[in-house]
Amino acid sequence: MRIVSLAGGIGGARFLRGLKAAAPDAEITVIGNTGDDITLFGLRVCPDLDTVMYTLGGGINEEQGWGRADETFTVKSELAAYGVEPQWFGLGDRDLATHIVRTQMLSAGYPLSQVTEALCTRWNPGVRLIPMSDDRVETHVVIEDEQGRRAIHFQEWWVRLRASVPAQRIVLVGADEAKPAPGVLEAIAEADVVILPPSNPVVSIGTILQIRGIREALEPKPVVGVSPIIGGAPVRGMADACLTAIGVPTTAQAVLELYGTPLINGWLVAEEDRDVALDGVRVVARPLLMTDLEAAADIARAALRLAEEVAA
Repeated sequence: MRIVSLAGGIGGARFLRGLKAAAPDAEITVIGNTGDDITLFGLRVCPDLDTVMYTLGGGINEEQGWGRADETFTVKSELAAYGVEPQWFGLGDRDLATHIVRTQMLSAGYPLSQVTEALCTRWNPGVRLIPMSDDRVETHVVIEDEQGRRAIHFQEWWVRLRASVPAQRIVLVGADEAKPAPGVLEAIAEADVVILPPSNPVVSIGTILQIRGIREALEPKPVVGVSPIIGGAPVRGMADACLTAIGVPTTAQAVLELYGTPLINGWLVAEEDRDVALDGVRVVARPLLMTDLEAAADIARAALRLAEEVAA
């Protein structure tokens, strides 16, 4: 079986770990979100790609769901002693090595897709991880605070402000011109099944779908999504703030409608959301909390069964 999954962040990475357990013999291609990418201290940081790579490769901080296990922050402390900003984004010492290698390779002219492939040779995540695009795309957020109306990088809004200042708009800088990375459209064309994990529907999966040609390539395929909303609240994180910014309610029904048809053919929802419905979409209710690897694998198996049903 050839499976394609669009992913970003902790929820996507943990679901993918369950998918690997549920389908150990499948060829899995992960198209990773790069809209969260940011340059800090001269280094290119790709949070979603790294979270997938570390989680599937066994190097993730399990408690946080992001960053490296057994991390130290000596460099961060030294930068703070010099008064260097930003101090709100903590790069650990182990994590810094990844960003240094990535930045060196990018500076030498290698595209992000080749850089990601090279980094994965160390981590051996068991999937093919491809960035959505080799072109630079960054998510910015328009806010209004005591400094007036201004645009800031998504990471500043998400990490420093914790989305406490309402977003007026979410802007994908560079998305209009970005092309899918090599291998993205080919993987979709060859896929038997496409699964959208419970990643942020606005700034993770939503960003990937904005890259020219990706949504159109997905629409003929059996596509199953796993709701990131349970009983009117995000499973984790602050997806509700992102949905509010684009005028969408925080419900499993609203996220399904946001993805829409003909993209989505099957939709897994939590048991408390069993009334969700949309013409042309088969909706299945079941427990959706990924409390451990086996729970995540059970959800992945349910998604694969649903994909088989809608394909038939």
